[in-house]
Amino acid sequence: MARQVKKVVSKKIVLKKTAAGKPAAKAVRKPAVKKPAVKNVTKTVVKKAVKVKAGAASDWVEEGSQAPDFTLPTHDGTKLKLSSLKGTPVVLYFYPKDDTPGCTREACGFRDAKAKLAKHKAVVLGISPDSPKSHEQFRKKYKLSFTLLADEGHAVAEQFGAWREKNMYGKKSMGIARSTFIIDAAGKVAKVFKAVNVDEHDEQVLEALAAL
Repeated sequence: MARQVKKVVSKKIVLKKTAAGKPAAKAVRKPAVKKPAVKNVTKTVVKKAVKVKAGAASDWVEEGSQAPDFTLPTHDGTKLKLSSLKGTPVVLYFYPKDDTPGCTREACGFRDAKAKLAKHKAVVLGISPDSPKSHEQFRKKYKLSFTLLADEGHAVAEQFGAWREKNMYGKKSMGIARSTFIIDAAGKVAKVFKAVNVDEHDEQVLEALAAL
């Protein structure tokens, strides 16, 4: 009987030790959560996103250089390649958005100067990030007589340097800088207007065409 009691007691001691050991093992595992590492990864991702959003603008295409060639959809859904217009002067102007006050005045200025532009045999091309459908509505509303090109990914604006950082009411963002490039019959950039005043711009363009 004495031996049996000892065995039972021995088993109880072992069980108690095992039960006491489990919480200790769990206590060691709890601090294994890597919260600081997750925070660091989040900060890195945010910084990269901000860097991409505030990317540097491309350099302007300068006077005397060959105009970058491109192909873009027009207001009617067809495609136009700039180099297909060689032999004819081109007035290539970038504007921010269809049917906005400044862009409308600028477009109507070119519309009203149609006869004068024709004397120089110049082709006017307006480019913005708007869709072909938006361009078509804009043309019909103001009876514009020239072609509008849809640069929805602003790739062509970047090529010419017209996609730049803008500051409006202290808020910085990337967008179209209103600008115009006069391209001669040989495909070279003859004149660049980097800061356009829409109310007198058609006259400036006519003077530049007369100087070709």
